[in-house]
Amino acid sequence: MTHPLPHVLPAFETGRLTRPDGAVLHFEVAGEGPAIVFAHGLGGNHLSWWQSAPAFAASHRVVIFSHRGFAPSTAPGGPPDPTLYAGDMIGLLDHLGIPRAVIVGQSMGGWTCVETALSAPDRVAGLLMACTTGSFDYDHFNDAGVKAWREAAPKAIAALGDRGIHRAAGARMAEEAPGLHALYQAIDRLSFGLDKVEVGNRIRSMRVRREADAARIGCPVHFVIGEEDLLICPRGIALVAGTFPNATAVTVPKSGHSVYFERASLFNAELSTFLGRIGWA
Repeated sequence: MTHPLPHVLPAFETGRLTRPDGAVLHFEVAGEGPAIVFAHGLGGNHLSWWQSAPAFAASHRVVIFSHRGFAPSTAPGGPPDPTLYAGDMIGLLDHLGIPRAVIVGQSMGGWTCVETALSAPDRVAGLLMACTTGSFDYDHFNDAGVKAWREAAPKAIAALGDRGIHRAAGARMAEEAPGLHALYQAIDRLSFGLDKVEVGNRIRSMRVRREADAARIGCPVHFVIGEEDLLICPRGIALVAGTFPNATAVTVPKSGHSVYFERASLFNAELSTFLGRIGWA
């Protein structure tokens, strides 16, 4: 089953949620049915899901939001603390009266997925991890493929920068779909002034979870891997997926770190199949 845009487009309602520490979360919600919450990556915000959210809102209650500190959301006192993302997610579910949801997380959003599932497993019906392991480490496997990727990726990322290509979009998107690449860059620029280097350092410092933590996540999990991902190691994602008790994984060929943006129809099909498999369709 695929999810093309419905004939009558869903009407999204906009809201703001103020958290106890003063952070303000921007969110948008549409549709009725089993809930899906989309959690964006470091280079995005709620707009990143423009190709997925409307497609699923015809049959689901869809929630998109911007993490604290990512425009138009705000965070007090400088760069946001990613250890608060899971609490923000639970607060958002409470605010919207959603008892359980499937959470879709891309890259940084994977940290939100993992930490929410560990802290409030009763609120999570399933996780779709898009080009991410979240707070799970893959270097401890001492895998030759991961080591080779670690050696090659920095040079490839630097070469993208020299060409003005967004590292999370990749050369293929820039060359084959320059309009998509320009939109990706524009969405990223909306959070101007946010120290994303520091946010990246903070999420990487959280990448300490291993097999014992994976065993605690009993809900269904599906990992979508970009074959050409330069930011999160494809081999590392597959290794981490193998430690979960109820996980599947698929590698999307000819795609980089942002499968959901670059190959939206394929990504939506993977999400649709996952929802059907776990009874959340």
